[in-house]
Parts: sequence; structure tokens; C-alpha cells
Amino acid sequence: MATTSSDDDAQKKSIRLNIPQRVMMIPATAFVLGTAIGLMRGGREASLRFLAENAHRPPTTVQGWYFYKKTKNYKVMLGALKGAGKDAGRVTVLALGYVGIEEGMERVGWGGMKSIGAAVGTALVFSAVCE
Repeated sequence: MATTSSDDDAQKKSIRLNIPQRVMMIPATAFVLGTAIGLMRGGREASLRFLAENAHRPPTTVQGWYFYKKTKNYKVMLGALKGAGKDAGRVTVLALGYVGIEEGMERVGWGGMKSIGAAVGTALVFSAVCE
């Protein structure tokens, strides 16, 4: 199939974004890891909270134990999902900050120090936010 001049014009006018692959991979990996961490921490916290809130009135019947465990499981799942959302958001924002600072330093012309600058900048932001 021969190319025509209209095909060449369309290729010249098309917009192409050259986004480095690591700019997309680092935040995506951070999101997955943050979700896993949040699921574990949120579920454990919700489980301990439920046990503490209900320690003074344990069930006495088989039906009571069934509903106790059922309610606890639902509360643990909800707590795990909430924790996953919070931790995934926090870790992803930190990763986006790191990648953003690193790319900014690369574009300014400080490519040799971009990793160190991004690490120091991210540490400063983290310490300011998590006093």
C-alpha cells in the first residue's frame, strides 16, 4: 500500500507524548504496594477495635456467636478497604512527588543529581506532612 501525501500530513499533525515508562511504573507500583499495606493494616486495626468494643459483652448462644463473627468479618472487611484507600493514596502521592521532582530536575539540567534531589525533596515533604 502506497502512502499518500495526506497520510504524511496526518502523521506530521498528530500529537505524540513521550512519557518515560518509569514515570508511569513507579506510581502504579506504589499504588499496588500501598493497597496491600493498607489492607493488612486496616483489617488488623478494625479487628482489634471490634474486639475492644465488644469485650464486655460476649455472646452466650450459638446464634449469638454466629452473628458476632459475621458482624466482625464485615467490619474487618470495611476497615481493610478504608485502610487500603488511605494508604494507597498516601504512598501514590509520595511516589508522584518523587517522580515529579526527578523529572523537573532532569528538565532544568541537573540530570546528574536528579535521584539525590528527588529523594531529599520527597523526604522534606514527607517530614513536613507527617510531623
